[in-house]
Amino acid sequence: MVMLVVGGSGSGKSAWAEDLACALHAREGGPLLYLAAMDPAGEEGRRRVARHRALRAGKGFATLERPLGPAPGELPPGSTLLLEDLENLLANHLYAPGGRGLPGALEAVETLAAKGRHLVLVGNTIFSDGEGYPPATREYLALLARLQGRAAALADGAAEVVCGIPVWMKGKEEWFR
Repeated sequence: MVMLVVGGSGSGKSAWAEDLACALHAREGGPLLYLAAMDPAGEEGRRRVARHRALRAGKGFATLERPLGPAPGELPPGSTLLLEDLENLLANHLYAPGGRGLPGALEAVETLAAKGRHLVLVGNTIFSDGEGYPPATREYLALLARLQGRAAALADGAAEVVCGIPVWMKGKEEWFR
């Protein structure tokens, strides 16, 4: 089962996605893996990583920090996987050494969907802010829209989290309790 969880900054999407992954894991067992795609740079990046570590403390996650996504052999069979987040995965594939652009990010998501018992993907709603961006940023956002569109197509369910509350866009809420 694949679930796409999106939301704005500070919307509660990460905590909600973690709780969903934990519920799926509790229901069916198997390993519970948090796949961290952020490659922290600077003090702000380190603070964000520390905040997310604190959010998931005590929830039973094993963490794999893989900016380009894990190798298929790193994923134990029957795993519940949570990928945080699509934006960082794409940025890493576009700009980090060893990245393979949008095709690499798409392949990482498709591999995770095929290898995990459950996959919870976290993304951001950054397309409706009305800002005017430089061409390079607009190009990145267009690629991100393609990646998130593919993730939504793969997903059995999709929800936007607003103020910690899921607003369902695809699938039925009872599938994910």
